[in-house]
Amino acid sequence: MNLPKIWLSSPHMGGTELNYIHEAFDSNWVAPLGPNVSGFETDLEKYIGQNSQVAALSSGTAAIHLGLILLGVSAGDEVICQSFTFSASANPILYQGALPVFVDSEPDTWNICPKALEEAIQDRIAKGKKPKAIIGVHLYGMPFKVDEIQAIAQRYDIPLLEDSAEALGSTYKGQKCGTFGDFGVLSFNGNKIITTSGGGALVCKTKELKDKTIFFSTQSRDAAPHYQHSEIGYNYRLSNISAGIGRGQMEVLDEHIGLRRAMHQWYQDYFKNIDGVRVFTEPSADYYSNHWLTSIVIDPEKCGGKNREDLRLALEAENIESRPLWKPMHLQPIFAQAPYYGSQVAENLFSNGLCLPSGSNLTQEDRNRISSVFNIFFK
Repeated sequence: MNLPKIWLSSPHMGGTELNYIHEAFDSNWVAPLGPNVSGFETDLEKYIGQNSQVAALSSGTAAIHLGLILLGVSAGDEVICQSFTFSASANPILYQGALPVFVDSEPDTWNICPKALEEAIQDRIAKGKKPKAIIGVHLYGMPFKVDEIQAIAQRYDIPLLEDSAEALGSTYKGQKCGTFGDFGVLSFNGNKIITTSGGGALVCKTKELKDKTIFFSTQSRDAAPHYQHSEIGYNYRLSNISAGIGRGQMEVLDEHIGLRRAMHQWYQDYFKNIDGVRVFTEPSADYYSNHWLTSIVIDPEKCGGKNREDLRLALEAENIESRPLWKPMHLQPIFAQAPYYGSQVAENLFSNGLCLPSGSNLTQEDRNRISSVFNIFFK
């Protein structure tokens, strides 16, 4: 008999999502506007705080794209981006005809390395090309070194676009991720902490910037009784139905974060006595991760020659999904010609790291199946 699939991170409904969806249908609000959209934005603004203004969009990628547009990035500009991330962090740079400049990670948070970042900025300035923006990512829900990255961005007067797509609910020194940059990015894709089936948001500092984001995301319609367009627009607004799902998800967000953190603790407890396996966790009390995905790094020399790919295949044989860490952007064929600054931290993480099932809906039976594979593999 085939075993049911254990997913890496599957959607987890809270129960009230259908109420908001039915309300949208009953009132015929099924377009990319309506009370659920504005309500979802208000829910997010209250949750992340810092007087943030949130524009709900069709994806986190759309949010990054509009963030770059609002920062004035255009053809020929350069944008510094963390290399160890998903391609959606970098692709919008190309949408604008700009050049990505990739920076290595540091080993504490696996995020953008302050030393390599400053080296990159200084070298690009020396080459006559001051970067137009910096994209930093809170990878797997782990906050980057906010104080150091903010200080560098301010020292060189370069705006910071904070990719918090994986980090809703994570905090640094008690402040919610998504509120540290000039703009913040959230994602509600199907595998995230909460989902709208597909969706995202741009976190802005002012109401004016939020309104401009919404303007761009609704095809940049001028204030006229007819369709008139003086600027390029995009079809990036979140639908009222999807936003209804998001409103229901917001009601269980903290609960789901707690469940993912409990799953992370379960992995820590399991691996604490296994030499050669390190669970990715917070470097200090300043960091609070939602642990969207729990990841490990395997040292083959301490594990009898077994590596992360061996473990991935062992889990796959039992119908359990796991996934290698992100392949760095500077190793991707599409970005082969882009500049890169740093050493081999990101490359080594990719070679030896594995994301493990981390969903908030995993059961004790799921844990038993996972641990059974571990027991055999690490025996």
